[in-house]
Amino acid sequence: MAEALRIETSDDRMLVVLDRPAVRNAIDQVMVDELHAVCAELESAPRVLIIAGAGGVFASGADIRQLRDRTADDARRGINSTVFRRIRELPMPVIAAVDGYALGGGAELAYAADIRIGTPRVRIGNPETGLGIIAAAGATWRLPEIIGHARASELLLTGRIIDADEALAWGLLSSLHEPGDLLAAANAIADRICANGARATELTKRALLAPVDQHPAIELELQAELFDSDEKHRRMTAFLERRATRAEKESR
Repeated sequence: MAEALRIETSDDRMLVVLDRPAVRNAIDQVMVDELHAVCAELESAPRVLIIAGAGGVFASGADIRQLRDRTADDARRGINSTVFRRIRELPMPVIAAVDGYALGGGAELAYAADIRIGTPRVRIGNPETGLGIIAAAGATWRLPEIIGHARASELLLTGRIIDADEALAWGLLSSLHEPGDLLAAANAIADRICANGARATELTKRALLAPVDQHPAIELELQAELFDSDEKHRRMTAFLERRATRAEKESR
């Protein structure tokens, strides 16, 4: 049984709630290990992943008590970076439902998601330099991809924490919802994703994550697989039948 996470699973999605409210869901080794187990399950049985935090906080960062004692060898192991990369590379989309603080490693976990939504209570950023370290679990390269190099440089070099409105304006969050509606909004996004072709969704994510020098060749190969699929034929046939039925009704 998970100690740091609450997990709910259905046929097409998994909800993972970071659940260490006494320390504002700080990311410790136990949570990292449990997130690896989640990834292993979703790699073998792909589903949409929704990540949220308990107690009105997404994640306040890495657990400073553990972080303080880590060594140069620990840094090279990339304890948080490795699991965040694994989350980023899951076959199906990942949605971060962010409420309250998402700081340091908590922010970097949110950056690893494909889609981020939040509440008006969001406070997000990377204050690592104030602790004498850098944001080394993805922020220095994922954040520029999301909000642009200039804005990412300002946040990472100053350690400034931004609020929900600024995060929305900058595209770090795609929408804001009241805290009580946040999970419903995340599930509504998952509903739209899951209504589409699962393989087409997986391959779209694969193309989105591919290095620039692989485009456009990768799209052509992925599309070639889908063009020969039964799913494409079934969905397009159903679309044409619906359109024909609608046209017939309109002509009466």
